[in-house]
Amino acid sequence: MTQPTVTVSEGTRVWLNFSLSLEDGSEIDSNFAGDAVEFMIGDGSLLPGFEHLLFGMCGGERKIFTVVPEDAFGMPNDNNVQEIERDQFDDDVELEVGLVFSFADASGGELPGMVVAYDSDTVTVDFNHPLAGRTILFDVLIHRVEAAELH
Repeated sequence: MTQPTVTVSEGTRVWLNFSLSLEDGSEIDSNFAGDAVEFMIGDGSLLPGFEHLLFGMCGGERKIFTVVPEDAFGMPNDNNVQEIERDQFDDDVELEVGLVFSFADASGGELPGMVVAYDSDTVTVDFNHPLAGRTILFDVLIHRVEAAELH
C-alpha cells in the first residue's frame, strides 16, 4: 500500500530551497546554491505570511509567490524613524547615509538602524526593516515534507 502524500500543513517538517527577490528582479537572499534547509512549520523560521503560502505543497513542487508588504516585512512606520543626538555617536565614526548601526533596545537586545540623514547636531535613524513596504517575490522548491514526530 502506498503512503499518502504529505503536504505542507501545521505539524509538518519541511526541506526546501528558496530565494527572495524584489519586483525589479534583484535578489535579496537565496539558498538555491546550497543544501535545502529544514524547519518545522510554526517554529518561527519563516514569517507567517511566507509560511502559509507553502500550505498544500508537496515534495518536488516549485512555485513563485508574490508577497505583499503586509504579509512580508510590513509597511514602514514613521514612529520607527528617530532623531538621535550626534554626541551619542563616537567622534571617530564617519557618518554616511545608508550606514547601519546596531542599537540596544529596551530589553537589551540588538536593533539595527540605518542612517537616513545627519547634521552636526542630530542623526536621523530609520529602525524600520529595510524591506518594509516592499513587495517580495518568494521562489520556493519543496524537497520533502514529513509529518512531525510527536514526543
